[in-house]
Amino acid sequence: MASNRALWTAAIEGKKAHKYNAQKTGKYASKKEADEAAKLHILFHAGAIKDLQEQVRYTIVPAQGKIRAISYIADFVYKDLDGFTHVCDVKGFRTDVYRLKKKMMQLLLGITVEEL
Repeated sequence: MASNRALWTAAIEGKKAHKYNAQKTGKYASKKEADEAAKLHILFHAGAIKDLQEQVRYTIVPAQGKIRAISYIADFVYKDLDGFTHVCDVKGFRTDVYRLKKKMMQLLLGITVEEL
């Protein structure tokens, strides 16, 4: 019921509601993503992880002529103290496109996407 109300209010006020009813929190796409960002920032400032980055773009397949590139944007990328790079994504709903790009990242780039 609450989600229908949010969609109705958004329609009346001219605001676009999020596709999966996620509530945008500050600069993050959802509350879940904001919570994970807070945890990672605490670890970063404590020195438990390093090189924390947000919204990192990976080109899976480069553009060719009129065909656009296929890209994946990771929510978070960081290195642990051993130097291993973690590519992380916060998901509430796994779309078909996300599943496909996750597989392409593994097969074509050798990068495993971790879900938080």
